[in-house]
Amino acid sequence: MIEALDNSKLSRYDLTSLCFCKVLINNREWFSVADLGLLILRLVFGLTLAAHGTQKLFGWFGGYGIAGTGGWMESIGLKPGRTMATLAGLAELIGGLLLALGAYQEIAAILVTVTMLVAIVKAHGGKGYWATNGGFEYNLAIIAAAIAVALIGSGSYSLPAFLGK
Repeated sequence: MIEALDNSKLSRYDLTSLCFCKVLINNREWFSVADLGLLILRLVFGLTLAAHGTQKLFGWFGGYGIAGTGGWMESIGLKPGRTMATLAGLAELIGGLLLALGAYQEIAAILVTVTMLVAIVKAHGGKGYWATNGGFEYNLAIIAAAIAVALIGSGSYSLPAFLGK
């Protein structure tokens, strides 16, 4: 038997109630729309951020690797450049993977937020808000996503939930 449960009366057009709807199969929770939303948010932002980290560390996905990124970081005053490129790449890679997995969200949020704040202050802040002008729009969206997940929690579709923690 499949039934949708909600504490309020769910109408066809009430998306707010639908977000908290849980589908039960044989009295066992099978599906939560809110948890699915958290999974999508975590995967998109986390894996995108992790990929940015691999650009800095390994030159993957069109990146410049540690040497190229380090040279650029030196040019904007982040010295020593190679060390800063390594730290930024590791923070993005580890923070992004933790975010995607739904594990240690507080640590992920700290890694992501600090890295993005440095990017805003040193590279994007003086260019305005919009990313089309080199601004900090994308960096702020990443910060918001990381902090939101840390505050809300990872949801049922995460590594800790899978491991029963």
